Amino acid sequence: MIDAAVYRELGLSDEEYQHILKALGREPTPTELAMFSVEWSEHCGYPRSRPVLGLLPKEGKYRSRAKGEDSGGIEVAPGLLCLFKMESHNHPSQVEPRQGAATGIGGIIRDIFTMGARPIALMDALRFGSLSSPHARYLLAGVVDGIQFYGNCLGVPTVGGEIEFNDCYRGNCLVNVMALGLVEEKKIASAAARGKGNPVLVVGNSTGRDGIGGASILASHEFGVDEEKRPTVQIGDPFTEKCLIEACLEALETGAVVALKDMGAAGLTCTTSEMSAAGGVGMDIELQRVPRREEGMEPWEMMMSESQERMLVVAEKGREEEVIGVFRKWGLNAAIVGEVTDDGFLTIRDNGKIVARVKASVLADPPTYHLPAQEPGYLPSLQQADLSSLPEPKDLAEVLMALLASPNIASKKWAYRQYDHMVQTNTVVLPGEADAAVLRIKGYKEGIGITTDGNGRYCYLDPYLGAQLVVAEAARNLVCVGADPAGVTDCLNFGNPEKPDRFWQFRRCVEGIAEACRQLEVAVVSGNVSFYNEGPETAVYPTPEIGMVGVLKEVSRHCTMGFKRPGEAIFLLGESAGQLGGSEYLKVWHNQEAGRPASLDWELEKGVQAACLEMVQKGLLSSAHDCSPGGLAVTLAECCIAGGIGAEISLPDAEGTRADAYLFGESPSRIVISCPPENADAILEIIGRHAIPCQEIGRTTGDMFSIRLTDKHIRLSVSKMAQAYYNSLPATME
Repeated sequence: MIDAAVYRELGLSDEEYQHILKALGREPTPTELAMFSVEWSEHCGYPRSRPVLGLLPKEGKYRSRAKGEDSGGIEVAPGLLCLFKMESHNHPSQVEPRQGAATGIGGIIRDIFTMGARPIALMDALRFGSLSSPHARYLLAGVVDGIQFYGNCLGVPTVGGEIEFNDCYRGNCLVNVMALGLVEEKKIASAAARGKGNPVLVVGNSTGRDGIGGASILASHEFGVDEEKRPTVQIGDPFTEKCLIEACLEALETGAVVALKDMGAAGLTCTTSEMSAAGGVGMDIELQRVPRREEGMEPWEMMMSESQERMLVVAEKGREEEVIGVFRKWGLNAAIVGEVTDDGFLTIRDNGKIVARVKASVLADPPTYHLPAQEPGYLPSLQQADLSSLPEPKDLAEVLMALLASPNIASKKWAYRQYDHMVQTNTVVLPGEADAAVLRIKGYKEGIGITTDGNGRYCYLDPYLGAQLVVAEAARNLVCVGADPAGVTDCLNFGNPEKPDRFWQFRRCVEGIAEACRQLEVAVVSGNVSFYNEGPETAVYPTPEIGMVGVLKEVSRHCTMGFKRPGEAIFLLGESAGQLGGSEYLKVWHNQEAGRPASLDWELEKGVQAACLEMVQKGLLSSAHDCSPGGLAVTLAECCIAGGIGAEISLPDAEGTRADAYLFGESPSRIVISCPPENADAILEIIGRHAIPCQEIGRTTGDMFSIRLTDKHIRLSVSKMAQAYYNSLPATME
């Protein structure tokens, strides 16, 4: 009889252990118990989130591929798919930031090329505690170093992302990474094993003890006080992964590969069980044939190891040497470790002795849970907070300078200058130049726009509305560069789902994402759930990260956010005034996180997006920039800073609206655009056709930025604003 302490230590509940007993009809062996613990973990099997994830739409206006494989995608040109996915490496990065982030990059890249796609770009979305904390600065420096180390060595450009800071992430940072790749639809690789007698190969790196229990222990539980988790952090080798990319793509070209899958979370357990279940077959595996770099590894260690840069391959019988030859040419291990069977069982042997025998379908399909959900007790008081009584600042220029230097708004150039964003020579719009990255597709006129967006504060104050606002902002970022929003991947970061208030936040956020994606007609093609993001003090704010991909009809027709030359007209698409609830201004200037985020009118949002997209596609605009954190004043200042051009702005009276709300409040459905004066009539015609609010608010000028609002006036030099914007983060990190 297995002691309850043993399976609980592996992360299994009493209820799950009873499921295992029923499924097997006997007690599990130690190896089987280990296999169930990783494959039934939340990180791998999604037993607590799967019932809710079914709400997300899988189809949209672009033809999509979202079949539950390692990644999904959309058609960006006839017969050409862009595959993309976002995943988290939060817990490992909190423990060991450099290796945690590096292996996160390696894992997400493998999810792309395992389907036959060549990786072309990376993005990252990062969250840390306040930078006043030395530990937060240590984590930020380590994570950025890990991303640049792995991505730069690999030769895949990191073209964008975002970094934000809040004390809620102090005990559990968030490291979400997104990768994209391109593949001809006819060349997509399968992860479903098939063909009785076909050989099964482990290729790539050797297996060691690093990462054991990472999925079941590290990623599926809260951090406790003084817990030692370092042994579960994997060690990455980007040079091996670079060879693995080329070897896998070359092996697929031979036509001798039946199925291929990344050996990431849950390692050999995940690949053998999921590939078998997907194909309705079984596998017979001999562990002594698996290349290893450590002596004396137990069978359960072999099955749980999350050593990096490994893949499982099913080859055509009789052509295995052809496949082995490709991997050995690239200096990689390639060992036949077993064969496909037709009995549906996953049989694991160690020196011929059976140490595990489980139905693959049972292992790959964990029981699901419908968890209780309850609205958090903090919400009513925060949402009903009276913000009208807050004192208005006397010096609005001082507020603007404080916002431009605040960590969440200030330039992240300190981070992205460490990334190689030009490798592969596909990057058309560089980090910091626009609201989204733009990539060319060699040999095609089309291009790809990419963005990541998240706002934990909005979702903390209203999960349903906040999640919709995040999706809407991601889409606005894409239309600002001329990309039509086409598909979504998400990374859902939440606290312990077994606490009803945390699960309520999760469910409401998913419902919000689903509604927003339906409104915008974009499919959710892939994603990841990261639960248990909390330490002994607090949980992270509910932080759904949205990675969105858009299609440019002609990559040459794109737009950036910087003003281009003096004398151009500046327009504001959408309503003028913002709201204080949940704003960055409220946090920076008044040290409050309260109120409701601004409401979202979907007809207005879609109209503003459609109008802006049409203007960019017709080449009418010099610049376009979404109004987001910091409000209208910060948006205009960023346009000046990015272009090195000033602006004279005169805003219409806003009866009953506070000046700070007007200038620094946040509301969706707003985009600042600029254009040559001769294009103004064409722009007004498009605005009239889409029936959206719009006003001309000023002109670009020389080197000064000026805003007039009735009797209020801000006047600052562009160089002074740029100094605050660009120097804040480097000064903090020195």
